[in-house]
Amino acid sequence: MDKQLIYQMHQAHAVMIDGQTFMPTNYFVDYINILDLLEQRVKENKNDPFITYYAQGGVAVSYTYDEFRRKVFQTASYLRAQGLIEESRVATVSYNHIDTVVQYFAAWCAGMTVVPINIGEGAERIKYILEHSETKLAFVRDEFMETISNLGLDITLLPSSEFDSTISAYSDEFGQAQITDTRVAQKNTNAERATYADLETEALIVYTSGTTGLPKGVVLTQYNLLVDADAISRWHGLSNCDAMMCVLPIHHVNGIVVTLITPMVCGGRVVLNQKFQTDVFFERLAAETVKIVSVVPTLLQFLLHADIDISRYNLANFKHFICGAGPLTVELAMNFEKRYGLKIVHGYGLSETTCYSCFLPTDLADDEHQKWMSEFGFPSIGTPIPPNEMAIVNTRGEKVREGWRGEIVIRGHNVMKGYYQNHDANMKAFEHGWFHSGDEGFFKTDAQGRKYFFITGRLKELIIRGGVNLSPLEIDEVLNGIAGVKCAIAVGFENDWYGEEVGALVQLKDGVRLSEADVLKHCAEKLPFPKQPKAVVFSDDIPVTSTGKYQRNKAKDLFKQWKTVQFKEQK
Repeated sequence: MDKQLIYQMHQAHAVMIDGQTFMPTNYFVDYINILDLLEQRVKENKNDPFITYYAQGGVAVSYTYDEFRRKVFQTASYLRAQGLIEESRVATVSYNHIDTVVQYFAAWCAGMTVVPINIGEGAERIKYILEHSETKLAFVRDEFMETISNLGLDITLLPSSEFDSTISAYSDEFGQAQITDTRVAQKNTNAERATYADLETEALIVYTSGTTGLPKGVVLTQYNLLVDADAISRWHGLSNCDAMMCVLPIHHVNGIVVTLITPMVCGGRVVLNQKFQTDVFFERLAAETVKIVSVVPTLLQFLLHADIDISRYNLANFKHFICGAGPLTVELAMNFEKRYGLKIVHGYGLSETTCYSCFLPTDLADDEHQKWMSEFGFPSIGTPIPPNEMAIVNTRGEKVREGWRGEIVIRGHNVMKGYYQNHDANMKAFEHGWFHSGDEGFFKTDAQGRKYFFITGRLKELIIRGGVNLSPLEIDEVLNGIAGVKCAIAVGFENDWYGEEVGALVQLKDGVRLSEADVLKHCAEKLPFPKQPKAVVFSDDIPVTSTGKYQRNKAKDLFKQWKTVQFKEQK
């Protein structure tokens, strides 16, 4: 691939093609690395609160910037003592927890690469991720130690019950002891430094489900994380001491970038929740004077259904919701804003573009905001943020006219380095000099000439349930493993609670009798709840193309009766 084309594709962001890394010529941030960012923030906000953590029972733990740095540096020193070096893979197997945030920043400050594990994945997929990423060490919550230990991998494991006592034995002077000024040492190749990490150091490998069934490792650099977080901070008007609340899982880029790194970039505060809880959500927004919270449409549906009286809470400091990572309907958006009088700033992005690539402008007049959220059949995902550009293209990679549908493509500073050890996927993803999202959309232009983008569906067949990508092929395998099933496919159908839910379209062998309960029971034994089909439709045939490919979209209407149903896991 031509080097100049690579520069254009990433707008001067480094990218790996055929084993060669092409380096950038300019950056949009002033930091050398994430360690540099943390040092600057501690210098400016030393005794200000950085993070408050609420466990599910409501117990809160808080760290100032200085306290957080001390924990981070102790953990970084521990990682170094284990013989790990720059870009060594460090996994976290955890739910939302303050220790996990410490572990992320410790790995980054030491120049290492975090591999966050979604414990909702099955054991075999977790094993694949840990093996494929070449993970050397994993921080594991005690609840998950047995699962990870039984995988039989040669990985150092540190259980959560031993975390504090273990790292307390290590120096909290990780930065200063080895380097007084990272900027001076960066210029002196002979200096002993805390880390040799720079902006192109791999910081994160997030595994995302794909239509092949096997997850793909999205490699994001320290620059990716910093430039996207900086753009998010500027777009939403965040400044020193502003609080952002995190209710989304921090094994996903949304939780990591929007509500962990962005507050650090702007000198703000993080209010981290172990999990989303409808009954305390607005109360906590008020108590912590939160300015912005990032959600997925599913959470808006839960809050709308709860019909909470928020008049008793002082939300004067609250500005708006950031909402993305799943299909938001006009109906849900309008009903929510009308019921609570709180604004939703819709946006869009992918793990492959670090997190967000576009947002609705935050300064729109109310009528203009309503227009873009409701008048075009889909809520607009907004206009591109400065680090990247977006377009709609046809199958030949040519830009299409306003209003015409095509694939959403993106290029810029926040585009991933690539899929880890997946040459074929990289070549396909970056055809015609853009990253191809696999999502269908169109754009409309406003009076100022700004392009407002819309997403209408997915060209890929991923099922997005509650903002989490599910591979239908993995579910297909379980369905087709049921005795008596001739053919079966997983179908993502529209659902008011999770955006999409999982259905099963099943064709039985001649003379076989199976009930819906039989199918659901088998799947419950093989799949975690989010991936289990919630409804079953029996059919005499399965729709396919002339080449034999399943046409899942043609089966969506068969599940209309379950659109409003909230499916709950049986304990």
